[in-house]
Amino acid sequence: MDELKGLKALVTGGASGIGLAIAVTFAAEGAAVVVLDQVPGRPDTLPAETGYVMASVTDTAAVWSAVAAAVETLGGLDILVNNAGIGAQGTVEDASDDEWHRVLDVNVVGIARVSRAAWPALRASARAAVVNTGSIAATAGLPQRAVYSASKGAVAALTRAMAADGMADGIRVNAVNPGTADTPWVGRLLDSVPDPAAERAALEARQPHGRLVSAGEIAHAVLYLASPRAGSTTGAEIAVDGGMAGLRLRPRA
Repeated sequence: MDELKGLKALVTGGASGIGLAIAVTFAAEGAAVVVLDQVPGRPDTLPAETGYVMASVTDTAAVWSAVAAAVETLGGLDILVNNAGIGAQGTVEDASDDEWHRVLDVNVVGIARVSRAAWPALRASARAAVVNTGSIAATAGLPQRAVYSASKGAVAALTRAMAADGMADGIRVNAVNPGTADTPWVGRLLDSVPDPAAERAALEARQPHGRLVSAGEIAHAVLYLASPRAGSTTGAEIAVDGGMAGLRLRPRA
């Protein structure tokens, strides 16, 4: 406990799912936390001590204002978690220009907008860390995920570039790559198909350990990357995917 005691953290997309699990975990580990999300009003799901600022990561002016408010509330900034993101289904043939622009604007440029606004405050910290939420889709070819995969591949490359630039400023930058996680987005995906139970079983079977990844498991990987204990880790990606990226197992009998 108290892994992050005394540290100040901003978590984007923290109103639900993985982001909420990160915010809750950070708060339990002693961090002062502010969540940035586009949900109007402070979500009741957040811990009482967690702050909240509203902005869409696609709105540059709103991002600057929200990050400034978060830094003022916290009295500085040590940790930024760029978790806000959206999903997309379909092949490269299916996707319209509008969908390409929409997903890349949130998943890639959104990270750049928030990081740009937070960078001066992070530079002033002696224990600065940025953690970006990537995906198994950045390292494995998944069907019906062309736009999403491209966006998360860009997140992986951006993470390494930010880590290189952050070295001079004392800012570590890493990413966590979840497998298919048990989140509200996956829940909505399942609700949209004719046989949700069969689709869930297929998603579970796709991961070598045979189940969906929990948001809490992802949050603890983010916790490690954000912690001063990971002081020699930068430009890295941690897979939390049940072995999906690296293992090639024989089919179960």
